[in-house]
Formats: sequence, structure tokens, C-alpha cells
Amino acid sequence: MIEVGTATGPARVHVSAAEDPLGSMLLTHGAGGGIGAADLAAIARALPEAGWTVALVEMPWRVAGKKLAPMPPKLDAAWREIVPAVRDRLPGRLVMGGRSAGARVACRMAGELGADGVLCLSFPLVPPGKGPEKSRIGELLMPLEAGLAVHVVQGAKDPFGGPDAVRDALAGAAVLVDEAPGTHSFTGGAAVADLVTRRWSGWGAGAATPW
Repeated sequence: MIEVGTATGPARVHVSAAEDPLGSMLLTHGAGGGIGAADLAAIARALPEAGWTVALVEMPWRVAGKKLAPMPPKLDAAWREIVPAVRDRLPGRLVMGGRSAGARVACRMAGELGADGVLCLSFPLVPPGKGPEKSRIGELLMPLEAGLAVHVVQGAKDPFGGPDAVRDALAGAAVLVDEAPGTHSFTGGAAVADLVTRRWSGWGAGAATPW
């Protein structure tokens, strides 16, 4: 575990190292949960065997024991401090990502902070009950516009928008969208970890994307 000081308090980065890594995944949690979420935990177990070091970030608000995340600008500010502090300890290519609000942070910050790819778990496209004017599709497109590989894993019945809703909002943009069982929290983590492993484990040297 690596502790990183930020302006809003310490963050904690829990690293599961691969023996001969292709690269590293730096992932964080959503606005109401932590790194114990089933999908994040399953990825941290499975991906090192496929050649990816996985680092799960407990954001400062979570370490402080707060129940809800602050507004996006504070999340982004913390990410600007966390990523440079751990980058030298994470080998190879760097994929940033997370689940829900953590996926949004990664999308907003990946281009600025030099990521090679983005992994979005349960991207919260439109809050339930809200109209298309509340869509966050612009955030999902940000890493693509920076030339990065983007992979979305979405629950089949996610109330924030299932896989087809995300694909429709992307309007043909080159983002890979996979479907996993369940809602916004998925149905366990094994299926998600399997999708992530299959999509990212074959990223060879010089290839623009892993798929």
C-alpha cells in the first residue's frame, strides 16, 4: 500500500503486482463505494496473472471516512496529485479508469496526465429520471479525442444507461463497449474481470489498441 498526500488529505493506493507486466491499471471507486466493489476486487485478482499490475486508489474522501464524494473539481484535483506520485512505481503502459464516478474522473484526466488508455466500469451516462440534456457523453469522448484506447463495461440493465444506450450516444465513435450481467453494480465481478482480461491482455508492443 502506498499513501499519497493530497491537499484534501491522504489517498491510499493498493498495488497488486504482475511478475512480468505489460503495463499497469490505475483504478478508483465510485461516489458511494470503495475499492472493495466486486468488479474492482475481481480485476485486482485476475489481471496480474494476465500481465497487468493493478493499483486500486482509495480517494481522500473515502480514506477520511466520508460517505459521499465531493464535486468533480475536487476529485480531479486529487487525481492530479495522486497520479504523478505513483506513476514511477507503475510499470509500462498506464491505463486509468474506475467504476462510475471513478470512470468519469479517469475520462476527464487521462489526456492531461499521460495515460495510454481508459477503462470505464459502469459509466454513468445519464442519471436515472433525467433527460438527454444531462448526458455525460462528452466526458466519455474526452480520452478518445486525445487518441487513447477506451473500453467501457456496462451492466445489461444499468439504470444510468445500458450498453446500447452508450453505443447510441457514442454515435459510431471508436469506443469498445462490452455488456456484463446486472445493473450499475453488475452481478458479481467475475464476468467483468473476464471481459477486461480478454480485451487488454493481448496488447502487444507497438499496437495502437489492445483489440
